[in-house]
This record gives sequence, structure tokens and C-alpha cells, in this order.
Amino acid sequence: MIAAYAASFDPSAPLNGLVVGDRPSPAEREGWTVVEVRAAALNHHDLWSLRGVGLRAEQLPMILGTDAAGVTADGREVVVHGVVSLPDEPRSLLSERYDGTLAEQVAVPTANLVDKPPALSFVEAACLPTAWLTAYRMLFVTGRATPGQRVLVQGSGGGLATAAILLGNAAGLEVVVTGRDEERRSRALSLGAAAAVEPGARVPRVDVVLESVGKATWSHSVRSVKPGGIIVVAGATSGDASPAELTRIFFHEITVAGTTMGSRDDLSNLLSFLARTGVRPLVDSTFALTDASAALSRLWEGSQTGKIVLEVGA
Repeated sequence: MIAAYAASFDPSAPLNGLVVGDRPSPAEREGWTVVEVRAAALNHHDLWSLRGVGLRAEQLPMILGTDAAGVTADGREVVVHGVVSLPDEPRSLLSERYDGTLAEQVAVPTANLVDKPPALSFVEAACLPTAWLTAYRMLFVTGRATPGQRVLVQGSGGGLATAAILLGNAAGLEVVVTGRDEERRSRALSLGAAAAVEPGARVPRVDVVLESVGKATWSHSVRSVKPGGIIVVAGATSGDASPAELTRIFFHEITVAGTTMGSRDDLSNLLSFLARTGVRPLVDSTFALTDASAALSRLWEGSQTGKIVLEVGA
């Protein structure tokens, strides 16, 4: 089968290690299902893998990709939950221990499959299992946000922020975002954000903060949340925060909660939310699987607005 895979690592020029070519089809395995991939979305995780983050040389070649939607042998249309959690081994994402989704076929634990709603296309559904699932869990599961509350999203440029704006707006939340440049702030407003401000700017106190930046925004997050509010942390792209400002956290009884991705049930609920509300992920562009190099180059350049998706098969 055709697949896009990491054949070597290059920390400074990750695309040098990418190969698009033949790989063996997944072997049958008890408790697992082979999915004929129809669409697979790209994530920055793919670029990190090509840099050698989270992989060892002895694991290569490794097929990239964590997100996909497709069809099983019996005709079931499914979305793949990319978190693999099996007894006696650490939790991982597809493409970390097991081959990923940027291929004509992918094998996953059968329990990781969620029915694709007919209202969503394969391309739309493939965009959801990483950034959108993380945003959904941060808002509604870990953050426990309810209609009418105010939410601060740190950083307006990435897929997580875009998903949080669209989901929050549809759920009746007042979403405030920070962005480094005017273009990103304007785009956030066009997506439904109530306000878009420069990083560190004073904002009305919020009930929930979605924090994935870390060191560069942590102090602003702590000062922006209401007493008794929640800061949900799903990353630290600018590094770990220091100092942690513990005095303010305990005095104002602020909850700091970490989260990674989301559960299979969260993905099912997210799909239902989109099917019922009409909210859809932004798709920047689609490429054929054989053009995976061009697609990953676009992701590497950072010029996209929305998700980049590979279309596979019929």
C-alpha cells in the first residue's frame, strides 16, 4: 500500500526524512480492525516525528499520522480515535508505537472506532481527533464551561484555538482570544470570538482559560481567571512557566487542570455536537496521499488557515 512515513530524522529540516512509497498492508490482529482510509488530516505531531521527537531510530520506518476517517471491511463508516491505550504498555498516539494514518490502510484497536455521522464528510471528520478533540475536552469536560461563561484562549493562530472559538461560540460561550498579530486577531473575530487582544492585554475576568502556550502567557492566564476559576493546560509551546505564581493560585482558589487529547466517548460526543449544530472544521486544503510531501511542506511553512487533509482512495 502507499503510505507517507518517516525513514530518517532531521531536526532542522524534517521533510528530508519523509518518504511516500510502498509499505506492507496491516496484518490481521485479534481485537484490531483494518480501516480503509478515506481522509487523513495532518498535525504538527507529524513534523515532530520527522524531527525524531517521540521516536527512536530503531522504530523506523514509521507511518505518520494520528487522524483519519474511513471504512471498515463490512462497510461501516468510522472515525479513528488516535489514542492507543492497551494493558501493560504506556498510552501512545498512532505513529508513536503503531503505524499511523497517512496510508491507504491503518490498523487500530476495534474499540478505537467511532461511527461517522452521515452529516459529516470524510474530510471534515478526519480533522477532528487531535486538535478539535483536545479543544472539546478542554472546554466542556476538564473546563466544565457552561453557556454564558467567558473563556480566554491563549494564542489565536493554531488549530486548537480555531476549534475552541467555533465550539465555544456554538455553545453560547463568550470567547476571548489573544493573538500576536492583527491578521490572526481579525481572523479570530471572523470565526465568532467576542474579542481578540494582544498577548498580555487586560481582559475582563474569565471563568476558564485554555492554556497551551506556557511560559509566554502563564502570568497573564493566572491574572485573567476569576477567583475559583479553572486554567486548563494542554501544552507549553513556549516552555514551562516559571515562576508558577502559586501564592495567587491558592489565595484565589484557582484550579489548574491538565489534559491530553480526549477519550473515545469525548470524540463520539464531539461528532454528535458537530452533526447537530452544523459547526464544521475549517479546511485549508486537500492533497492526494501521493502528494503528502507537498501537504507537509505547507504545514511546515505555517501558511495554512485551517486543517490540511490528505484524501485517499475512492
